[in-house]
Amino acid sequence: MKRRDFLLTATLSSAFLKKDLFSSSNEIYMSTKEWNTLVSLNKRLKRLKSYVGYANFNILSYHSALYYARNYPKIGEFTELELQLMDKLFYEDPSSYGFFGTKTCAEVDNVIAEKDVVKIPYTGHYLFKGQPEMDYKNLLKDVGPTLVLTSGVRNVIKQLSLYVNKIYYLKGNVTKATVSIAPPAYSYHTISDFDVGRKGWGYKNFTADFATTDEFSKMTKLNYIGMRYDENNTDGVRFEPWHVEVI
Repeated sequence: MKRRDFLLTATLSSAFLKKDLFSSSNEIYMSTKEWNTLVSLNKRLKRLKSYVGYANFNILSYHSALYYARNYPKIGEFTELELQLMDKLFYEDPSSYGFFGTKTCAEVDNVIAEKDVVKIPYTGHYLFKGQPEMDYKNLLKDVGPTLVLTSGVRNVIKQLSLYVNKIYYLKGNVTKATVSIAPPAYSYHTISDFDVGRKGWGYKNFTADFATTDEFSKMTKLNYIGMRYDENNTDGVRFEPWHVEVI
């Protein structure tokens, strides 16, 4: 039996439970056991990001993450329970949480070669060379200098860390987390897409308020990009006006 197949049939694989069996809500929460693992995993991933740097963390591979954690005490080696949880969050079918997007990455150890990406100055983010980089440059011309790249390439570890942190923020509510951010195997940031915002807007760039900006209004008139998650998307994801679909 392959390691991931074993992990997915281990004790943790059935540890997601409804918070209240008598509730009419279909929201699924983590069990106490898995929540405790998630808390420690979230802290370790933050230490890892701090060690390798914000930009490098965006394209860090799974195996590189394990290497750094194993060899640098400030990070600390991933525990077996943390490894099991990471594999579960990557390989499980998220449709039970209401997410119906397309799988974009087949393996947790996906590698993004530096030769295939370009670092965008003053942003801490990368874009894939080719169409994504070209689209961003055209957006700067057509929308104007107030537009900024807010998130670019995200390899599995980066997407996993965002997903884990969202579950943590939502106190173990996995259903709500998958509405806010794609599970780690389902992010288009791993293969093409990127996020933009309005300079100086901070966190508001990741809210529906971005749809009220002049920048967004100009973007809707452009035919060389799309909107991955509009208000009527069938993936089960919230409205994301900031998310640029590379077409």
